[in-house]
Amino acid sequence: MLKIKLVIFDIGGTIIEDNGEVIEAFYAALERNGLDATRAELTEFKGASKRSVITRFVQRQWGKEDAGNEARIAKVYGDFKAQLESKFSNGGVKPIPGTAATIAWLKAHDIACATTTGFYRSVTDHILRSAGWENTFAANICSDDVKDGRPAPYMIFRAMEAAGSADVREVLNVGDTKLDLQAGKRAGVFGVIGVLTGIHKEDRLLPESPSYLIPSVAELPALIEAHYS
Repeated sequence: MLKIKLVIFDIGGTIIEDNGEVIEAFYAALERNGLDATRAELTEFKGASKRSVITRFVQRQWGKEDAGNEARIAKVYGDFKAQLESKFSNGGVKPIPGTAATIAWLKAHDIACATTTGFYRSVTDHILRSAGWENTFAANICSDDVKDGRPAPYMIFRAMEAAGSADVREVLNVGDTKLDLQAGKRAGVFGVIGVLTGIHKEDRLLPESPSYLIPSVAELPALIEAHYS
């Protein structure tokens, strides 16, 4: 009998392809507003709340107490959203191969599925619609649904609540970034699974001590049968 009742997936780089859309949207929006940032720096915040990343760079450049920060953050965030939505339009959403089969296997084994993401609500809904997944998951939790995004565990707890799961010992959290793994660890879920389909590879994920590291979500059913049953 399987021990797992809920699998929570990150979205970008975990169940849809990550072709650098977020990093490039950040870079363009920050550069347009006179903020200094490198793509390497931005990569470190992959998986985080997008507004919190912008806030970090604005405060670094002007200080935390500058009176103009809120207006600056709003302007950069608006530019970022426009850039990102453009990149995800016109066929820009491509599911990771094997995702649909994995979701079908989980449902066939009475395991609920949910998502958490650093994306905001409108782009999350667009991605899920484009992939044909608008009615697939028991919960879809965005960073703007909680006070603090990753690495805080709150999106995981919110997803558990929405999916009707009250026991972290029955939950797997799956993601492609170090922040995904850190959030899973902080939530205390039974399994924290890293996948290698995103921007962070083995050398970045192994130091976070994931329960398991697999090539992609396509290998998740075999992992569950081997180690969680």
